[in-house]
Amino acid sequence: MISYLIRRLLLLIPTLIGITFITFLIVKSIPGDPVLGMVGERTDPETIERIKKELGTERSFVSQYAGYIGLIIKGEMGRSYYTNQKVSEAIIEKFPNTLKLALGAVIISSITGILLGIFTAVKRGTVLDRIGSFLAIGGISLPVFWIGLILMLIFGLYLKLLPPSGMGEGNLIYLVLPASTLAIPSGAYIARITRTMMLDVLSQPYIATAKAKGLKEFSIIFRHALRNALIPIVTIIGLDFGSYLNGAVLTETIFGWDGLGRYAMDGILKRDYPVIMGAVLVGTVVFVIINLIVDISYAYLDPRIRVKGKS
Repeated sequence: MISYLIRRLLLLIPTLIGITFITFLIVKSIPGDPVLGMVGERTDPETIERIKKELGTERSFVSQYAGYIGLIIKGEMGRSYYTNQKVSEAIIEKFPNTLKLALGAVIISSITGILLGIFTAVKRGTVLDRIGSFLAIGGISLPVFWIGLILMLIFGLYLKLLPPSGMGEGNLIYLVLPASTLAIPSGAYIARITRTMMLDVLSQPYIATAKAKGLKEFSIIFRHALRNALIPIVTIIGLDFGSYLNGAVLTETIFGWDGLGRYAMDGILKRDYPVIMGAVLVGTVVFVIINLIVDISYAYLDPRIRVKGKS
């Protein structure tokens, strides 16, 4: 297991190099000049050239990329063109907010998705199964920004039960709407996967044997069937959690949530290259680590994987 972890972590190095190079190339290919966005087009050319030299944007692509890699090796991510704040400090400040939002969303989506998937599988072919499947398909089909606006309109403006936007200095009630917005499409997809896997597992001979032994239905479903159906479900949950931590751009923007996604969006709109690169770099590391944790969890969910790894 230790050697496996070391190999996976070492693979992170070429992954980061490739991701940073592609992102740097795309960012530099975007039309427009960040300096002109900062000072305006009516500024005299001498001032524009001076600021370009200070920022280093007048250098060649290779020189700029090599300089950025040098910063990364030193443990730095550069400074924002607009605020002059260190990107690493801003990310450290905003990442906990995104982590809180991601945890809330993944808890809601996992619980509702798994329970709905189990319910529809157990009630297969009934009216309740059709209703549950309709809700799941609807949840997958609806765009996140539309869900967010509808929830904000109903629960924030009409019913006035929940605050429509903001963070409320850490008050958890402000987390409900943005976390639910993220959770609805994800929970619907988890429900579909859970239903499919549970139907497959419930048709296996060992489930019939458990029923013949007189085991309670609750024990059969949750102790025997669900555990053997968990691997693809955990994979989906892990991928969703990784995408949330990468920054739920639309959700954070709609609800005014001061997280990594909103920070990255501001950097994109302003062509703030260090901010964009820092957000992408952190997102890549987070996604790789989450996938590594998911892979490790397989050994604890399925003993056959553990035995195969030892052999």
